Amino acid sequence: MTPAECEQRMGDLLRLLAPHEGYTQSRLNGVRFLRCNQPVARTPVLYEPSIVIVCQGSKRGYLDGQVYLYDSQHYLVLSVPLPFSSETDATAKQPMLAVSIRLDMTLVAELLISLAEEGPPVPALAPLVGIVSTPLDHYLQQVTLRLLEALASPLEAKVLAPAIVREMHFRVLLGEQGSVIRSALSLQGHFGRIARALRRIHAHYAQPLNVGGLAHDADLSVAAFHNHFKALTRTTPIQYIKSIRLHQARLMMIRDRQTAAAAAARVGYESPSQFSREFKRFFGRSPAEEARCMAELFALLPATQETDVGQMMRVQF
Repeated sequence: MTPAECEQRMGDLLRLLAPHEGYTQSRLNGVRFLRCNQPVARTPVLYEPSIVIVCQGSKRGYLDGQVYLYDSQHYLVLSVPLPFSSETDATAKQPMLAVSIRLDMTLVAELLISLAEEGPPVPALAPLVGIVSTPLDHYLQQVTLRLLEALASPLEAKVLAPAIVREMHFRVLLGEQGSVIRSALSLQGHFGRIARALRRIHAHYAQPLNVGGLAHDADLSVAAFHNHFKALTRTTPIQYIKSIRLHQARLMMIRDRQTAAAAAARVGYESPSQFSREFKRFFGRSPAEEARCMAELFALLPATQETDVGQMMRVQF
């Protein structure tokens, strides 16, 4: 099958697997489908560590003056949870169709052991970086197609899809940016220390957090922690904490129908007015306007129904 035929087949499958605009959970945990039927202007988003492959349409991510293209020719890899901004090119006739695979570090570690024993050389460790855009080669395109075909069948999704996801990790690990994932595994050095700080922020974002405490836990001076944190996330620790709280508050307003004041309190804001000011500065709309627009854009279902709104908003368009 030629690359063009493979691309067409993947688009056809995703139209069936993701029939509705927004996010759709696949039959396999950790794999999600994304669909957008209209262009979406540049907006703040939050992605979990993942491999994102766009099979039709295109998206651009923006972070610290850099542009990351992911389309039918390029895929995105995120080694840490990362807030940035993105925009989408799509139409009703040519929707943006993509698949997101959660990065499984346990699986990556197993693969690295096998590669060290008898596989081809793996790329050297990369500098600190949390996001990369990489050309999609023929091998990974074929693996993605086989994954979509397996997920279209309940039996194949159960029996074959996990092995195909393993192969996808293998292909990405040996690819041009495989060193980024290797770096994410490092439990020593600055990457591991900053990664642990990120996990603490995500687990305890509603509690008081300060740079001094995070730096102490990472066994770094405040200046060193700040520099290494910004190298990885392209933002400062304070701005990262603020963005996580604002994203979580937006999710609560949409998923749980919380008021702005209630959501603000739940994510750690003592002043509702300060929350509203920072929310509007970050998202470009007031909390009420943003919740209404996002609900209309993604045609959200109640959280009790099949679509997992929380995950959709975290891996958001």
